[in-house]
Amino acid sequence: MSSSSNLQYEEIPKKYIDPLAPKDKGEGSRVNGKDWKIKKDAFRVKTLGVVSKTKKDSFKQRELKRLEEEQYKARLKELKDEKESAKNQRIADLKRRREIKAEKERYERMATKMHAKKVERMRKREKRNKLLKER
Repeated sequence: MSSSSNLQYEEIPKKYIDPLAPKDKGEGSRVNGKDWKIKKDAFRVKTLGVVSKTKKDSFKQRELKRLEEEQYKARLKELKDEKESAKNQRIADLKRRREIKAEKERYERMATKMHAKKVERMRKREKRNKLLKER
């Protein structure tokens, strides 16, 4: 309700009732130019939810809600990370298997061209070089 709604007619300021009443100098003219209109208060009905936030929910309730949200988000992030790591692990395993298969095929092709003992020596040398490179 407006501030003048619970007043008696005589107590209501004239600017709210009489459009021809003299205006305050600091008030100025209306933007839309309709100075003959009656000035009105903002219309607020208390029953429609203009309730202070403190009455609606207390700090403890807000804090609990915030904590629940944080826990939910943390759990969600944990699940996503777990899923991502499983996916990366599968990809790494697949790459490793493909590398092993490609290396095996390469040695088989070499074996058709060279003697078996020479291929074995080359394999050992490459393995040794690979281990030295990784170190």
